[in-house]
Amino acid sequence: MNTTALEGEIIPDTTALAVVIPPPTTITQANSTSPADTNPARVYLASLSETGRRSAKQKLNRIAKLYSNNALDIDTFQWHLLRYQDIQAIRTLLVEQAGLKRSTANTCLTNLRTVLKNAVRLGQMSNDDFQNATDIKAYKSDTLPRGRALNPGEISALMIAATRTLDNACARNAALVAVLYGAGLRRSELVNLDLKDYDPETGALTVRAGKGNKDRVTYLGTTAPVEDWIVVRGNVQGPLFTHINKSDRIILRRLGVSSVTYILQELAKLAVVETFSPHDLRRSFISDLLDAGADISTAQKLAGHASVTTTSKYDRRGEVTKKKAAGLLHVPYNRPKRVKLTEPEPEE
Repeated sequence: MNTTALEGEIIPDTTALAVVIPPPTTITQANSTSPADTNPARVYLASLSETGRRSAKQKLNRIAKLYSNNALDIDTFQWHLLRYQDIQAIRTLLVEQAGLKRSTANTCLTNLRTVLKNAVRLGQMSNDDFQNATDIKAYKSDTLPRGRALNPGEISALMIAATRTLDNACARNAALVAVLYGAGLRRSELVNLDLKDYDPETGALTVRAGKGNKDRVTYLGTTAPVEDWIVVRGNVQGPLFTHINKSDRIILRRLGVSSVTYILQELAKLAVVETFSPHDLRRSFISDLLDAGADISTAQKLAGHASVTTTSKYDRRGEVTKKKAAGLLHVPYNRPKRVKLTEPEPEE
């Protein structure tokens, strides 16, 4: 049997790696773009929301290029030919060659597994081949969550910065912070809100096609910033959060996710708050909700998490307990009276 070497591993030519150096009879097939309705990767992407689609496409393209030495992409890679040895090699390459964190590599492999499941549904791969190919262990990962939770003082500073004038932009920005923190929305969910998605009587926000294409209803505890923005914005149907030009004129055009990031960056500078991401406001919402005594199941539903396990990663109550426990110990240290601190000797 012919073999192809990659990063010290010997992979049989009968696997999907054969598309890297394909025999003459498969060159055209390997390098032609598969129709979207027969490409298992494209079928998978079509089932996702816009934000999820963008992330998954990036990961699948990474896999295709990594395993084909940049010869193929998501449309030309032979997904249905992947077998157990291929998945194992990809698993290793994602961490050792691409340098991904183990948690990110696990997400890539989850995306890949779903692609292969679609290959089974399309009749391109047997269920036995699918089960054998995907019978691999995920990486164990104990890394701390990315980002940070903002403290109450920082949230207050942001709102003060957002309400410093009576400009239209300030009214919008205050409402934007109120929704990202007060309802825990993702950045993509916020920009997709329409005026009709807000119920002023109950403070309910209807999130449509959130992560995983799921709809949900969440609530604002403090509705005044949004109500003030709507008074300024007007009751014309359309996006809830709109662009505002340099003349402070409201343009009925939906904000983009990059605009949300820019607005928050500018507010952080004005408020003298350490740099944070839009998702950090969502992280703060979940953490503060749990700290305030909300049960984790309710927090999960409000946040739109598919699993309570995801919500538990934002739970800081265990850290508070650990801090209190550490405080039970006393280190017997008497600070000496120093006239002058010792200065380090210069290097010779």
